[in-house]
Amino acid sequence: VAERLIERWQMSKPKRRFKGLLSEGRIGTPGVDTPVRAAVLMPQTYMNDAGRSVGPARGALGIEDLAHVLVVYDEIDIPFGEIRVRLGGGLAGHNGLKSIRQGLGSTEFGRVRAGVDRPPTTDPDRVAAYVLSRFSECKADVEALIAGAADAVERVLRDGYPQQSRS
Repeated sequence: VAERLIERWQMSKPKRRFKGLLSEGRIGTPGVDTPVRAAVLMPQTYMNDAGRSVGPARGALGIEDLAHVLVVYDEIDIPFGEIRVRLGGGLAGHNGLKSIRQGLGSTEFGRVRAGVDRPPTTDPDRVAAYVLSRFSECKADVEALIAGAADAVERVLRDGYPQQSRS
């Protein structure tokens, strides 16, 4: 999704910063007259340690309002292909989100959750293998999921967060 946004927004090639790959620029989004400053960060840490990338990047980029931090991630508790957007909320045992909360000091950051579905088991080792494996869905469905998540990011930039998601 990050690579898709960098491509859509014609941002510069990402550079290694903050234990991640960072691309910055001014972007125009449909429905927004004035280009806005944006950065796309792809942490290169383990997912469970992403806060060590996100926290320092937020500080160095001078992002005060956590609503301006939008974390895009896959979610096994949402059916494949479904996209959900919210500002703040719980962590649902997600270790990557726990790390990001620690790095940001709060859970009040934005989220775009891309549903990848849950495997038919609760065995932690098999669940871990599932989320780390390649998609079993066809390439067109995976591309649609990526495009849908990128579209959701652009909707947040244009329209803000959905009101009902603030719980």
